[in-house]
Amino acid sequence: MLLNLLVGIPVMLLCLALQAYFVAICLKYFVRYKLLAQEHDSPVHSAVHLGVVMLLMLLGNFAQMAIWAALFHLLGEFDDFATALYHSGVNFATLGYGDMVMTPAWRLLGPLEAANGILMFGVSTAVMTASVSEIIKQHMARVRKHTDD
Repeated sequence: MLLNLLVGIPVMLLCLALQAYFVAICLKYFVRYKLLAQEHDSPVHSAVHLGVVMLLMLLGNFAQMAIWAALFHLLGEFDDFATALYHSGVNFATLGYGDMVMTPAWRLLGPLEAANGILMFGVSTAVMTASVSEIIKQHMARVRKHTDD
């Protein structure tokens, strides 16, 4: 059990750092969006912004699944990367199909990845919610400005 933690926690920290990087990219993109939104107010522009944020967050999550899959493959739990990636995706998304299980020596890595995944999906949801909220605020401010004029 201790070995699982010694191997799994650094991977979780790496994934946390990776997700923080993707959040930082989204924040940088979001600042640019806010500046452009002052000039171009359209539903298409808002939809593109939300699409980019969603795509970036998904890419961050997929990259983390790949990191866990690489670990599983390196530990010899799966013969090929594709199978390791499938198992990783099931863990990360907390689906828990149970159609593939790891050996008892490394089985605790599954719940660690699931904890990592649920936290990262929460972060992704928070970033997307913040984006939607800001778009709503900007549209409401424009509506108020036009009605006041």
